[in-house]
Amino acid sequence: MCRQSATVCLTKSPSLRQRELPDVAERLATLFDPRDRRGRRHCLVSVLLTAACAVLAGARSYLAIGQWARNAPQDALARLRIRPRGPLVIRRAPATSTIRRVLTLVCPGGLADLIGAAPAGADQVAVDGNSARGSRTDTDDAVHLLSALTGTGRVISQLPVPDKTTEVTAPPALLASFDLTGVTVTADALHTTREQACYLVEEKNAHFVLAVKRNQPRLHAVLRTLPWRECTAVRYDREQSHGRRETRSVRVLTVTGLAWTSRTSRGP
Repeated sequence: MCRQSATVCLTKSPSLRQRELPDVAERLATLFDPRDRRGRRHCLVSVLLTAACAVLAGARSYLAIGQWARNAPQDALARLRIRPRGPLVIRRAPATSTIRRVLTLVCPGGLADLIGAAPAGADQVAVDGNSARGSRTDTDDAVHLLSALTGTGRVISQLPVPDKTTEVTAPPALLASFDLTGVTVTADALHTTREQACYLVEEKNAHFVLAVKRNQPRLHAVLRTLPWRECTAVRYDREQSHGRRETRSVRVLTVTGLAWTSRTSRGP
């Protein structure tokens, strides 16, 4: 089953070679087309590219995507790989029903992994969750996405989660198909759990930087007793944004005997 929905996976996890293809259309061409071959008028790549361009142009529904496609000029349709047909050699965009059918059938997990950046060679991967702007409707809440990004801000993959509570258990599914050996994974306090730390260290061979707040009361209490004022490795960052000034300080200590990441330990 797909790790992002209840549909059957239509593609294997993309290989490193597939993720490193420079052209997005070449990456999409490796996806399996779920439609029957009979009556297929538009290739899978052209339908996906059309939907992506429409969303980038502001479309927020299948109807809006179809309207954008119908009004797209011939040169734009040519760049979207839509083939000309008929005696007049006119390119006709896929219908709204076709776009809806393809987007509901294609494997979302494989698609997200395929068009994302490869974490190979990255020093840092940040895991964070945010609600998608404009996704709230009269009947449904906003779509909440858990994303993995490189240190340069490139998205590796995304995973929709029903609500913020299930975000805690989602990182293993989000990062499962990627090689994170030697990579430092950062996340906020919501993901500061022993299970997450053990998964990153023992299964992914990665490092982690996790914020500790009062959701881990014993660990938080132990860390507060450390001699932070005696630190010699200190860095200050000051910035002004959103009408406020913020000063962040980073202090580094070497701690031994804190067996928090051990599955058999009963420490903090």
